[in-house]
Amino acid sequence: MRGGTRIKIKAIIFDFGFTLFYFDNPSVERYNECFKKGLLKSIETLKEKQVWSEHLSDESFIEKFFKKRNECFRESFKTKTEFSTSKIYHDVLESLDEVNLDDNTYEKLAEIYHSYEGKEWKPFPTTKETLDKLSKYEDLKLAVLSNHPNHKMVENSLKEYGLFSYFDVIVTSDEFGRRKPDPNIFLYTLDKLGLKNQTNSVIMCGDDYADIIGAQRANLQSVLVERKYKFPYERKLDVSNLRRIDNISEILNFIE
Repeated sequence: MRGGTRIKIKAIIFDFGFTLFYFDNPSVERYNECFKKGLLKSIETLKEKQVWSEHLSDESFIEKFFKKRNECFRESFKTKTEFSTSKIYHDVLESLDEVNLDDNTYEKLAEIYHSYEGKEWKPFPTTKETLDKLSKYEDLKLAVLSNHPNHKMVENSLKEYGLFSYFDVIVTSDEFGRRKPDPNIFLYTLDKLGLKNQTNSVIMCGDDYADIIGAQRANLQSVLVERKYKFPYERKLDVSNLRRIDNISEILNFIE
């Protein structure tokens, strides 16, 4: 651990990706490969449900879907509004005059779309051990707060590795409709934890700008997990006295 002192806290909110979990070979190409596989699998599901018109080709749907997804990504980057994957399916299918499906089907399509991505997320070697130690602290609550357009993928990943039960609350931008660093998603998480007016006794632990700046805007304490690599277009963190750790297990050093 570098900088900072031991503090008494009532909750720790963890980011999901690259804080609790890492992604195998985290390149743009690898992400896109996973999404393409998921999209093709979801098309198979639509055909099985017999809602795939003869005039609609796989190529046309794929082109329109990724165009819509990229538009939504750019918009969410600018405005911090989240566009859920289920909503993208809804809008694309509606634009193609396909049968209007029920909400559960759109959610299922989104879950399928992210299923190949989900297989690539794995917990860091010290994640489970750290959560196990934290769970033994009396009255300490744990939460996950993730910028992800499919809530189910985050839940499924936690369940896959036996980590779901460690958390009192799991919040995603898919569920809330806004992305970090919007302070309101942090305050929403605190409200669900029952700590609405106790911001200074909660730590946000994450690996990037959105985690740290959002936590500061919401008056939470923050700890940055140092990633071993940088992402394209990553914003520089210019924060004085920022607490930093190299390994998730070091969060234990901040608990009194």
